[in-house]
This record gives sequence, structure tokens and C-alpha cells, in this order.
Amino acid sequence: MNSKKVNWAFLSLILLNIALYALMFICYAQGIAIFDIGIVANLLVSQMILISPAFLFALASRKKTETGRMNEMLGFHKIKISSFLMVLLFTFLIMPMSTALNAISMLFVDNTVNAISGDVLQMPFPVMLFMIGIFGPFCEEFVFRGIIFRGYKNSGSVFWSVFWSALLFGLMHLNFNQAAYAVALGIMFALLVEATGSLWSSVIAHMVFNSWQVCIMYLTDLIPAEVMGPEVELTQETLIAAIGPYLFAAAVATPLAVCVLIWLSKNERREAQFCSVCARRKEKKEAMVSIPLIIAIVLSLVCMSMEWIMALL
Repeated sequence: MNSKKVNWAFLSLILLNIALYALMFICYAQGIAIFDIGIVANLLVSQMILISPAFLFALASRKKTETGRMNEMLGFHKIKISSFLMVLLFTFLIMPMSTALNAISMLFVDNTVNAISGDVLQMPFPVMLFMIGIFGPFCEEFVFRGIIFRGYKNSGSVFWSVFWSALLFGLMHLNFNQAAYAVALGIMFALLVEATGSLWSSVIAHMVFNSWQVCIMYLTDLIPAEVMGPEVELTQETLIAAIGPYLFAAAVATPLAVCVLIWLSKNERREAQFCSVCARRKEKKEAMVSIPLIIAIVLSLVCMSMEWIMALL
């Protein structure tokens, strides 16, 4: 798998999403409720759309003489137990950064996760924990840190592989709110894979991150209204007041997360590989940006802009 095939795979993903949205709009306009299938089915369909193009391109890219298994090709290598524990610490250290970026984005756009929280809370907790906390992160890591990141690495420097895989991870969400922090998380997850040499590390981190958010959502819903007190209206002023503490927490926790990455690279004996992230040039390789990638980025931004405009109407 190289950058050209990665770009075609991502364009296919975006086109599939656009086709699905167009079909949903037509059915809605005609009064056909074929897509009123519930949040679980919607999550399942979205993950299948995500994983199918990348998986097919990856299969097509395997050489006939290749004897390595798919899990080896994607980097599903074992990590030490000590590394596993530090991955858990790393995950909690990047949460303030994500929260700060989410809050900043909410100055301009609505919180997408909050918009679906009502549908989520109507479902049993174990179901949503599996769909959002386990199944979804595995599919996303399989595609973005497994196929896309490694595909870009086969064509260029680690530095730009981290950048482009993270950018596409953000654009994949097709809304400005999630894209704001998904790009940052994509960078951190890619660095985590590079530090440990294993895709399992980012899978674990992503699962813990999402599962924690699901648990917080359900625990908050269990707290009686009289204990929570009167609901504070979410305004620009309250958001701006909250951003300061979030940024301070992120400024403290994020450098510590980087320190954990450095420790992980030493623990897994990958100091040289991890240091190569800063090397922007590499021998051999081909351009990562191609026409399919440019088209995919433009289409993603158009869809995100349309979603934002419709939310304002």
C-alpha cells in the first residue's frame, strides 16, 4: 500500500458518505423512512463504510509472493505490559487537549456528540460501550493508523505521514466540531504507534478514550437533577470562561504525554525510529499529495461547510 492507493481509498470513503447522505436526503424528501434504523445500525453502517474501501485497497496491494499475515502488515505487534500501562496514562494525559479544542470549536459550531447524546442514552450502556468504545475505535485505528499511516510511510517521511493521516482522520468526521480535536488526536495516536511500533497501542488508547467518554455520559445522566443543580445556559461567555482552565490543563498534561511517548520509545527500543519523526525528508519516495487526495479534501470541506450552514438555518 502506497500514498497513491491511500488517497484513492480515502476518496472512495468520502464518495460513499456523500452518496449515502444524498440517498438519505432524497428518501427524507419523499417521506420514505427507510433510514430510520436507530443509532446502533447507523453506527454499524458508518463503520462499514469507513473500513470497506481501505480494506479492499489493502488487499489489492498485497503482493502475490507476500507471505506475511494481514495483522503483521498493519503492525499488530505485541507490546510490553509496562508499555500497556503507560499507554493508559498517555490516554488520560491527552484528554485535556481534546477537551480544550472541543470547547474552542464550540465557539463557532455546535457540539456534534451532544447532539446525539439523547439517542445514545436511550440504548443500554453495554451496547453503546461496545459500539462507541470498542468497535468504532478498532475500525478507525485499523484504517487510519493501520492502512493510511503505514501506506504514507511507504511513500515518504514519517513527519508527513503523521500529518496527512491525522488530517484525513479529522476530515473523515465531516463536521468542524469533531475535526478540530480529531486532527490533534490523530497526530498523538500516530506518534504513539511510532513510539511503540505497534498498532495495538493506538487501538488501546482510542478505546480507552472513547469508553471513558461513554461512561461519563451515562454517569452524568444518572445524577439526579436536584444534585446537579440548575442547568447553566451554554453561551459564548460561559464557553470563554471555561476555555481558560481547559487550556491550562492541556498545557500541563500534553507535554507530559510527549514525555510518555519518549519513555515508550525507549522501553520498546525504538528511540531511533521515534526520533526520525522530525526528519521531513527521506530517500526514495514519491509525492504524497495527488489529485484524488485534493478532490477528497475539497469534497470533505464542502460537506462540512454545508453541515455548518444547515445548522445555522
